Amino acid sequence: MSHEISITGQITPDQVPMIAENGFKTIINNRPDGEESGQPTSADIATAAEKAGLVYKEISFAGSELNQTHVEDFADFFNQAEQPILIYCRTGARSTGIYEAAKNMDLLDD
Repeated sequence: MSHEISITGQITPDQVPMIAENGFKTIINNRPDGEESGQPTSADIATAAEKAGLVYKEISFAGSELNQTHVEDFADFFNQAEQPILIYCRTGARSTGIYEAAKNMDLLDD
């Protein structure tokens, strides 16, 4: 794999500066707001990412609702995004799924 990515579970706004310090350039969020109480909002992560100089994109979906539009939106953004990219959701499984779907459909540039 030639992509520079890491997939993780939920991040918090206070972790974003460390993510930037670790060399990441882009964050992709695959988790919709409100899945559980106390979860940071997409807006909170986006604000922290902007302050840290990172590009942020939300392509969120419920775990069982991944569809072609999500995969294509993900691939379109992923292909133009500066790497390394941190992709997250609640546990990392959803993010792994969308990445693998885009890869298996040959939608990701090498």
